[in-house]
Amino acid sequence: MSDQSAFDTDVWTLTRFVIETGRQAKGATGELTQLINSILTAVKAISCAVRKAGLAHLQGLAGSVNVTGDDVKKLDVLSNVLMINMLQASYSTCCMVSEENKELIITPKDKRGKYVVCFDPLDGSSNIDCLASIGTIFAIYKRVTEGEPTDKDALQAGNNIVCAGYTLYGSATLVAISTGAGLNFFTLDPAIGEFILTERNVKIKPKGKIYSLNEGYAKYFHPSINEYLKHKKYPRDRVNLGQLSCRMATQFTAGNMVFLRKLQLLIWKL
Repeated sequence: MSDQSAFDTDVWTLTRFVIETGRQAKGATGELTQLINSILTAVKAISCAVRKAGLAHLQGLAGSVNVTGDDVKKLDVLSNVLMINMLQASYSTCCMVSEENKELIITPKDKRGKYVVCFDPLDGSSNIDCLASIGTIFAIYKRVTEGEPTDKDALQAGNNIVCAGYTLYGSATLVAISTGAGLNFFTLDPAIGEFILTERNVKIKPKGKIYSLNEGYAKYFHPSINEYLKHKKYPRDRVNLGQLSCRMATQFTAGNMVFLRKLQLLIWKL
């Protein structure tokens, strides 16, 4: 909400933003808007569950392992069910892919739409018990086959994505989302239960002083990458040594750096 007033009378919510964006798209039917709204509902429910995890006994292991070999947590199960149910109830999906499910999730025929959603309902769940940041990741595609949905609908190139985003559950709940025309940040306002636009057209700076990556996997990096990192951490030019401010944002749980593990390498040029 606005800092200058108790209430912003022209607030840009994520719902409003998606509707406005959809109206500008040629041939838009509103189905994508409906789908994104369903994802947001699931995200709000997950956010609430994350904050109540300790009180509601949702911390700890669920007693199984997912398809990537991670131990499944209780919140993983809850978040996965929430995402699947809300997506199918949107009448906008034909199938889904979840990190928690080995097989393609087919939407019942009477609820099918034209979109495919690939998601991790709760990434970084190893962080749950130590109260560190966790999040939800999703990408939306249009189906490419006729008849019954198949793996081909989900196994598409990244440039076919029509919408993608992630949610961070931390000191606040933030959604970063893009429909192909820039990246925007929305922060959940608990008072009204809506995501409010807080940063528009977000971009990585062309030059910075921080790099962030999972060096727990350094032995798998290409030698040139390790050489680059060594150069940044131990610069040969002592004159410029004081100008560097390299930081590593890492969270180790059970020997693994989580949440950023899917971003095998993210380097901001120094």
